[in-house]
Amino acid sequence: MQRRKYLFSDGIEAAISLFSKGSNRNPLRIQRSPPAAWGFGGPVSTRPLGAGHLRAMLDDCARLPGAAIQIRPNPVTADIWAEAAANSRWVALPRNAHVLDLTGGFDEVWSHKFPGRIRTLARKAEKNGITVETGSSADIVTEFDALFRLSILRWARKQNEFRWLASLRGHLRDPRHKFLEMARLCADLMRVTIARKDGKAIAGIVVLYGRNAHYTRGAMDEQAVGNSGANALLHVTAIREACERQCRMYHMGESGASTSLAAFKTQFGAVGYPYAEFRHERLPILSADQKLRAIAKRVIGFRDV
Repeated sequence: MQRRKYLFSDGIEAAISLFSKGSNRNPLRIQRSPPAAWGFGGPVSTRPLGAGHLRAMLDDCARLPGAAIQIRPNPVTADIWAEAAANSRWVALPRNAHVLDLTGGFDEVWSHKFPGRIRTLARKAEKNGITVETGSSADIVTEFDALFRLSILRWARKQNEFRWLASLRGHLRDPRHKFLEMARLCADLMRVTIARKDGKAIAGIVVLYGRNAHYTRGAMDEQAVGNSGANALLHVTAIREACERQCRMYHMGESGASTSLAAFKTQFGAVGYPYAEFRHERLPILSADQKLRAIAKRVIGFRDV
């Protein structure tokens, strides 16, 4: 990891962390903020950054050695990033994410931002005997991981993807030791919430808490969950904790072009934020990879659901 630090003339301090594999001298090195499939990155700062600050940071990053740099910023700052990257060599890649504003606290969110259906489902889950546990122990992480591996196979079936390929991709992107290490190093910031029926884990989510909360992974035993309302209760529980921690927003993550995923998130009152991920390339490695993935998806009849 490389951390670039900045001190601007108006007194604002900022830093951006860039992650990569291999030697700093490798001409094919690709740096990302954050790593692939790790959510949102970009800079942190002592005060909100303007387009001028971001433009200076982008100009600095563009001069770094290596093949390419990719930055996926906070979606709610999309307009400022678009202004900062305008008329530059940075390429904007359209994205879409959903975010729930937590202004007013949990009572406000419960009463005025959650649609009535979510309140009904959460109450239904409790009446159905669904219990919820939140923690960061190795045991609860292992329970979540088992549900996650099961979900990967379900997603593969719905997306018309080879099961072995989906399992391999899931293992490379999200190995179990990654979740365990995150929980060990960031026990208070990473919380796993598990829904149980008759003591059996049937669904779970992973949420990262900071100034904002970020729902980063979800999984379930679809047959066991059924229409119990377990998923609604999971998110209501996590959103309550986010409000108690005085988080400003509950990020529900990347939605892409999936209408079903967008519909799931909007039922919690989350709003779609079209934004861009920014890429700067000296060698077209990332562009070529994107095209090859698109071809492979067409060949297997991949469905983005």
